[in-house]
Amino acid sequence: MAESKNNIITHGLSGKVGDLIVFSQRNGKTIVSRAPKERVGDYTENQKEHQRKFQKATLYAKSVMKDPNQNQMYSAAADASKGISTYNVAVADLLKAPDIESIDLSGYTGEKGDVIRIKVLDDFAVKAVTVTIENEDGSLVEEGSAVDSGFEWIYTATEGNKDLAGDKITIKATDNPDNVTEMTQTL
Repeated sequence: MAESKNNIITHGLSGKVGDLIVFSQRNGKTIVSRAPKERVGDYTENQKEHQRKFQKATLYAKSVMKDPNQNQMYSAAADASKGISTYNVAVADLLKAPDIESIDLSGYTGEKGDVIRIKVLDDFAVKAVTVTIENEDGSLVEEGSAVDSGFEWIYTATEGNKDLAGDKITIKATDNPDNVTEMTQTL
């Protein structure tokens, strides 16, 4: 893909020229690229799944554009000077789930009031982080929401937990389009 700079012949041009090149407009610039080749053969299951996910992302972005509150929120992250629109930000947000970077269990000893610290990243925003603590036999000790401190999410234990051996702590992070990432650590 090439960019046509200040060329009066190609300025504002868009469309396909033969089977060789395509002119398009992006951010007021004329882009020149190779014409796409025609598809031969059937799509693989992975390609079909990718198409479904992208279709879901475009539907999500369209719903964001219609909702004034969400539109405003995503518009703040858009950068027209780089060609990144509100629509682009919303599509990207659905395509990428949150990433649980780390779970710090050093402050959790099984006492009420102990703290679990979680670092979660997302390309746009993390909406919620929940923590579930289960005994080794699968019985629920407690579960609840972590609080966003700006740098990390903090969960404060509400129940005492005498025997930590083999306990599972499960973290679920959710973003605006409701993508969920889950991570479990065993004590």
